Amino acid sequence: MTVRVLVVDDHPVVRDGLVQLLAAGEGIHVVGAAADGAEAVAVATSEKPDVVLMDLSMPVMDGCQATRRILAADPDARVLILTSFTDQDGILEALDAGAVGYMLKDAEPAELLDAVRAVARGESPLDPKVAAALLRSRVAARQEPELTGREREVLGLVGNGLANKQIARRLGISEKTVKAHLTNVFQRIGVSDRTQAALWAERHGLAGEAGRP
Repeated sequence: MTVRVLVVDDHPVVRDGLVQLLAAGEGIHVVGAAADGAEAVAVATSEKPDVVLMDLSMPVMDGCQATRRILAADPDARVLILTSFTDQDGILEALDAGAVGYMLKDAEPAELLDAVRAVARGESPLDPKVAAALLRSRVAARQEPELTGREREVLGLVGNGLANKQIARRLGISEKTVKAHLTNVFQRIGVSDRTQAALWAERHGLAGEAGRP
């Protein structure tokens, strides 16, 4: 069986290097290369590759959004992330988007080729550093931080994309109070900015319900 692969990376040198590496791999055929997520969606739609080797950080459309679009069009598509990012939120977002594997760009060439073949067989390869990050995430999830009812409301509204002024108006409190709640929330859930807090709220089911009047 020949594994048909689409390579997606915005850096020409990296993209060309990956194409050459994969083309030289036994049983692997590169059907296309894309420089951003939007282009990846278009090529994946036309070529129907067995495996999409997907970068995360790209212009026009990032890897997570592209993964969602590709899977929406073809639920049987298999996306293998290849990136340099090892943060837990990024890993979880990619897997939540539907990626079936996650490898890092410092992997050995043979490891990457094996990962591509594994994805084609229906397996889910993870770089050891990624697996360790996921384990840490599970441990952190079991140690659920205690939030007050008001803090959960504020965090839920952050998860719904509301600004501090909108949250204050929705809850009938001052914007200063909202900021104070968020300072406490950030410390308790272990994040440093609103984006990470919003992702945390979504993963823990706080977004959605909080946005209803």
